[in-house]
Amino acid sequence: MSSTTLASALIVPRLRAFLERLEPLAYLLLRIGFGLTLMTHGVPKLLGRSHGSMADPMAASTNLIANVLQLPGAPLIAWAVALLEGVGGLMLALGLLSRLVAPLVLVQMLVICYLLGPTYPWIDRGIEYPVVLALLAFYIACRGSGHGALDAR
Repeated sequence: MSSTTLASALIVPRLRAFLERLEPLAYLLLRIGFGLTLMTHGVPKLLGRSHGSMADPMAASTNLIANVLQLPGAPLIAWAVALLEGVGGLMLALGLLSRLVAPLVLVQMLVICYLLGPTYPWIDRGIEYPVVLALLAFYIACRGSGHGALDAR
């Protein structure tokens, strides 16, 4: 047996066992990070606070929905998005009704991808960020809240 094969035979099974023990923690951190990321977009809209370069993110969202995307009912859609991102993000971080909230986020991200696509490079308002969030939402929808969630209690 070569030294490379011997090392693989000794290290890989131990590494796999170690990583398998960490998997519940990894998923917990993924779900919390995903929820908190969503909250950073929704809470400023709901509280009327500045967010990054936007002095009024709710007004900016309403403007985008009404004037760029030309969708009817822009203020109502903007509030629904803010609630989903703010309150839904908190629910996901806490592991509360994740199988209900995550599919809603998945739909939101797919709509964003459709409306902003097909541009992929994010320097040109690309869709990489919503694509990754859509995949995470899909995974959480399929898996549920998992370890350390309020749903588990």
